[in-house]
Parts: sequence; C-alpha cells; structure tokens
Amino acid sequence: MPNDKTTILIVEDEPAIVELVSFTVKAAGWQPVTAQTTAEAWSCLQQKMPSLVLLDWMLPDQSGLKLLSRIRADHNFNAIPVIMLTAKGLEEDKIAGLDRGADDYVTKPFSPRELTARINALLRRNRPEHGMEVLKAGPLVLDQMSCSVSLNERKIDIGNAEYKLLKFLMAHPDRVFSRSQLLDKVWGQHVEIEERTVDVHVLRLRKALKDAEFLIKTVRSMGYMLSEK
Repeated sequence: MPNDKTTILIVEDEPAIVELVSFTVKAAGWQPVTAQTTAEAWSCLQQKMPSLVLLDWMLPDQSGLKLLSRIRADHNFNAIPVIMLTAKGLEEDKIAGLDRGADDYVTKPFSPRELTARINALLRRNRPEHGMEVLKAGPLVLDQMSCSVSLNERKIDIGNAEYKLLKFLMAHPDRVFSRSQLLDKVWGQHVEIEERTVDVHVLRLRKALKDAEFLIKTVRSMGYMLSEK
C-alpha cells in the first residue's frame, strides 16, 4: 500500500497524461492526487501537504509558473519539491522555471521510467542532509525552517535558485565543487541546462550577499566553494 508520506500531487489538465502519470505514480508505490487547475491544486495543498508536486506549465486558469511562485512564497509549502511537466523545451524556458523555484524539469513526451527516476532522485535529494538546522558562515545566517537568509541580523532578498545554491554551499563549507557537480547536487543531473548557467547564479548570489560576497570563492579551473578563510 502507498505510504501517506509519499503523496504525489499531479497538476495537469490533459486526461491522457493524468492517466499515464497517475498509473506511473501508483506503480512506484506512491499515492497520486490530481488537480486540473491551479485553484484546485492550491485547495489540495491546503488539505494535505504532498511529498512532491508534478506541475504542468500550461493550465486552464493560469500558468503553472504562477502557482509555483505562490508555493515558493508561502512558508507552509515552500520546501515542497516541484517538477515541471511541460512541452516547452527551450533552455530559456527551463531557466525561467528553475528561477521561479522548480527543482527539476521533464519535457513531454517522457517515459514512465524516466519520470519515476526523476521523482526518486528528487525525493532522495530533498531529504535534508543537516535536518532543518540553522546554517552559519561569518556574518551570514540561513534559516532552513523559514527559508530566509540574514546578513548581520538583517534579512536580505535572494532568488529561489540562489537560495538553493547558497544552502548547498553553506552545508558543505571549504569544499570545491565543479559547475557540473553543482548542477547535479543543486538542480539535479537530469536538468539539461548549460554549465555556464551556474556562473550566472553565482554572480547573482554574490550580488545578493553584498558585503558577504567574499564568502563565495572562485577556484580557478576547478569551480566554486564557500569559505570564511
């Protein structure tokens, strides 16, 4: 029987895809819950928090990206992993989804095996390596419970993608990670975006950190690290 802890919310309005994804989820031992609109999905979220959301980009009432932004802006739901299901395959579309806080991206058509692998990988990766402890580095504090970052005890604005990158680096201080490793560890190895995208997010992260940007080190020919040294 599916475990209550592994409920998958499927937000999709195409009946054939709903049927395929629901069957795939059940076959993997998870419990599917379906919604055809963002409004219905939001209601489902409030009734029971899922372990993961499979979210279509194009929905009848509004864009799936708007629901994603709403999820990430709500402290009750912002830690739920979200995989975008979409026919949009351009890299700029993928980056747009990741910037809004998507954890992974599956382009239609996809195989049930691929989808199951993506969900499994994300559920494993989403298990907190350090619980929900507060991470600290110099004047910087990252609170995993509230998904907030403070510099010298004052909260700073930071994008979803930059928050994920910072959390990973703060959880692994003084270790160098290549661009490909960061793509794998932060966004998942299946996300087909170029390694140069990591440079863009590092640049944005440094800008957001202001006086604490010195914590993010560039290691020539190797990658990036977070260090107070």
